Amino acid sequence: MGGTKAATRVWDIPVRLTHWLLVLLLAFSWWSAEEGRLDWHRLSGYALLALVVFRLCWGLVGSDTARFGRFLRGPTAIGAYLSKLGSKEREPVVGHNPLGGWSVLAMLLLLAAQAVLGLFAIDVDGIESGPLAYFVNFDEGRLAAGVHELVFNVILALVALHLIAIAFYAVFKRDNLIGPMITGVKAIEGAPSAPRMAPLWLALLVLAAAVTLVYTVSQGFWAI
Repeated sequence: MGGTKAATRVWDIPVRLTHWLLVLLLAFSWWSAEEGRLDWHRLSGYALLALVVFRLCWGLVGSDTARFGRFLRGPTAIGAYLSKLGSKEREPVVGHNPLGGWSVLAMLLLLAAQAVLGLFAIDVDGIESGPLAYFVNFDEGRLAAGVHELVFNVILALVALHLIAIAFYAVFKRDNLIGPMITGVKAIEGAPSAPRMAPLWLALLVLAAAVTLVYTVSQGFWAI
């Protein structure tokens, strides 16, 4: 396609900040676990869970391109997109494409599962445990810890697929996916209508609710 490209704002600040903070927190959570810094690991997990809760809520009430209802597509749309995946012709997609949309939801759900499992996990000595470990017995807490590690490996596999997809779009499709996630703006062929951006005050309100929820959980619900 050789039409005129229009600079279109596709990603709001909350989506971009959440994306990159999740990347940093996932890496930090891995490092702190490997180094045995469980105090930092717990704090990182709480921050990660708060961001995931925020992003899930933002997917319901946020900007157009942040909403799950806008980018989660059914089998027909996915099939149509896959049929054109081998073509170098670029689709004028505003926001996530049909494949990317489901990968976003999958990543968020996996991160949520990872963090929630950590809340119930108990270490092999029974000394270090998550704030909700008192809801389960020792064997169940150890199971949560084991699945916690397993889910992390699944997340790493999805991250690898994500990086491969980014490279594929950059090299084969000549479509830069990283730039817009930094600047929020993408040059799109044609004259697409700019998606509606939700106000920042709403994002701050949703974030405050997410942080309050996670803080309460981190205190074992005793703060209620």
